[in-house]
Amino acid sequence: MTVPERTAPARRARTVPRGYLVIGSTVAIPVRRASVYAAAGLLVLLLAAAAMTLTWGRLGIDLADLPAALLGDAEGKDRFVFNRLRGPRLTVAVGVGAALGLSGALFQSVTRNPLGSPDVIGLSAGAGAGAAISALMFPDTIPVAVGALIGAVLAMTLVYVSTGTGFRNPARLVIAGIGVAAMGAAVTQYVVYALERDKASVLTAYVNGSLTARSWTDATTIWLVLAAAVPLAALISRRLDIGEMGDDIAEGLGSEPKKAKTLAVVLAIVLSAAAVSVSGPIAFIALTAPQIARRLTRGSGPHLLLSALTGGLLLVLADLCSQQLPLFDDLPVGIYTMAIGGAYLGYLLVREWRRGVL
Repeated sequence: MTVPERTAPARRARTVPRGYLVIGSTVAIPVRRASVYAAAGLLVLLLAAAAMTLTWGRLGIDLADLPAALLGDAEGKDRFVFNRLRGPRLTVAVGVGAALGLSGALFQSVTRNPLGSPDVIGLSAGAGAGAAISALMFPDTIPVAVGALIGAVLAMTLVYVSTGTGFRNPARLVIAGIGVAAMGAAVTQYVVYALERDKASVLTAYVNGSLTARSWTDATTIWLVLAAAVPLAALISRRLDIGEMGDDIAEGLGSEPKKAKTLAVVLAIVLSAAAVSVSGPIAFIALTAPQIARRLTRGSGPHLLLSALTGGLLLVLADLCSQQLPLFDDLPVGIYTMAIGGAYLGYLLVREWRRGVL
């Protein structure tokens, strides 16, 4: 055997980059081991929470009968519970949580600001105002989903213009976003409680964010939006990762940061508007999910997949509390997410105070 024959396999092995998932001979996707472990753990927890949602409580499906229900072979009570009560609600919860988590990760990556989420900068409030106006004032003219999208776009346009620097200045972005969020909330409350008081009782839970009485149509809506947005987000994830090093460096590396940021903002608006249109403005998921995902891996980057999984898990757990806690009768899930977000922010403040940062 000659020397070249002996060294050829070694040379071919060295062409496979470490830390990459290689598909064929031309595609290499960067994969961090910590991200894989975190994604696997989040997926297991999400499946466990989903199983508890379907099986716990007086109307829960027996665990032994759950596979039949998932395959469409359930009968009687189990069929009714899965198809009408808990199945659509669970599917919507996972989809909305994933959409909000992904939307928050996109916005925080673009703004390089942990507070740059749809909650803080007015996107969710604008979408909620648009949804309330379309549902109550133009019920036969403008679909709720379209109204939510229009409200979200108008809110982001107002934030973009009022900062004077677009989305580039984090401090101005947060200040302008808080003002726009307050305006959006005021419009929603005015429409609900003043203009259409008689009709607005049905939207009381919606204003706070609710998953009660969701249907398979709602589930189809949010998952179709996710199916369209996730591949586009995956295409720009690497550019967003490079963009966190600064626009000048990203431009020098040829990642076209302006185009990537524009697409990221558009995707975040669409995802948040779709989530609001089917569940109302659910707070804090978009804010906390990306931060939790980042801390699970202790790495840089937008963590889009982990943020989506974390958002889905958080919302399913919040909805499980909404259904099963004995002290309250089906409290809107948005109130529980506010409690989760407030507790998490309090934890961060205490931790930073102990480290002497604050």
